[in-house]
Amino acid sequence: MKHKQILIATVALAMTVLFVAPMPAFARVGFGIVVGTAPPPPLVVGPVGVAPGPGYIWIDGYWDWVGGGWVWVPGRWVLPPSPRAAWIGPVYRHDHGGYRYFRGHWTRR
Repeated sequence: MKHKQILIATVALAMTVLFVAPMPAFARVGFGIVVGTAPPPPLVVGPVGVAPGPGYIWIDGYWDWVGGGWVWVPGRWVLPPSPRAAWIGPVYRHDHGGYRYFRGHWTRR
């Protein structure tokens, strides 16, 4: 009985560390999502305009894979999560008769 309690406590602790503990701001998964079709061509958009304040960067619009289909995410001004952060836009790669999609993410410069 005591061994069972220790085992349950160990598993609970491991689950907490793996799934509940906060992840670093720059953590990302290193594999893409396999999708059947290439994204449509980028939409043509108007002028970017002026940043709403100091430190903002422009992220171009891009196609995101959501719920089994491509959805356009419009360009926008954002504040990076830290002063040394850089945005890496999404990547779409032809892969064995389909496409592999790597979502955009923040990284350190």
